[in-house]
Amino acid sequence: MQVSEVSRAVAAAMSTAPSAGLTADGAVVLHDSNKLTLRLLPCDVLARVAPVGNQVAQLEVDLAQRLVESGCPVAALDPRVEPRVHERDGFVVTLWTYYEPVTPGEISPAGYADALERLHVGMRKLDVPTPHFTDRVEQARRLVADREQTPALADADRELLGDTLRSLKRAVGERGGAEQLLHGEPHPGNLLGTKNGPLFIDLETCCRGPVEFDLAHAPEEISAHYPGVDQDLLRESRLLVLAMITTWRWDRDDRLPNGRRLGTEWLRRIRAALDGNGSDAKGA
Repeated sequence: MQVSEVSRAVAAAMSTAPSAGLTADGAVVLHDSNKLTLRLLPCDVLARVAPVGNQVAQLEVDLAQRLVESGCPVAALDPRVEPRVHERDGFVVTLWTYYEPVTPGEISPAGYADALERLHVGMRKLDVPTPHFTDRVEQARRLVADREQTPALADADRELLGDTLRSLKRAVGERGGAEQLLHGEPHPGNLLGTKNGPLFIDLETCCRGPVEFDLAHAPEEISAHYPGVDQDLLRESRLLVLAMITTWRWDRDDRLPNGRRLGTEWLRRIRAALDGNGSDAKGA
């Protein structure tokens, strides 16, 4: 979120809590990216705040309700308030249960894989309109092509990312594997270790595709505990996801700490992977 918007976003969240019957006279910023995540006190509720143009909030609320009802390992909305999207001062605000974190590193690879598999099982039962994973790849391709939005990206790196995204989007899509509703970004930052067990958060990235696309966001050791993985598809998906997240790091509006350093490192990894595979993204 833009620096100029943060104070207004915090104010929007704090004014939403009283209207929902909660007391909030303080806020702690937990995460700041495309949306702001806050812990409101003393009511101890998690507030997620995004510009009003973010219409994914309603989908996220609806999905969370249905998945929690199905027993899936996802974070729940706060049970004390009506499960809906609130609008305040140009922002949308949603109110969630705050989970006290447990010791970092407590989620084992097997536990991580089990939680993801249970999430996928629950998601297979849902029929909701969501983007295809290739739509997200196209978002990355458009960003690569937009020199104004990615001004620091060198020409050779721009060509590498564009070619890799195009070729691997086609390669993964043409494998013809089973597709279903996915989390979209089930990386460690979106998995909470809680006293209730591992819980996934941030459902705004949900899309349709093969489960290997989700597994590509998780640490490599997780796939060894997930049944029925197509290893070739997973390998291609990992490189595709790496190209996507590398692209985000070159967005001039990216606010991830050390994002540019990571983007440079990941470009080297993409080149090494393509050289190691004997692949040429340009020719694919």
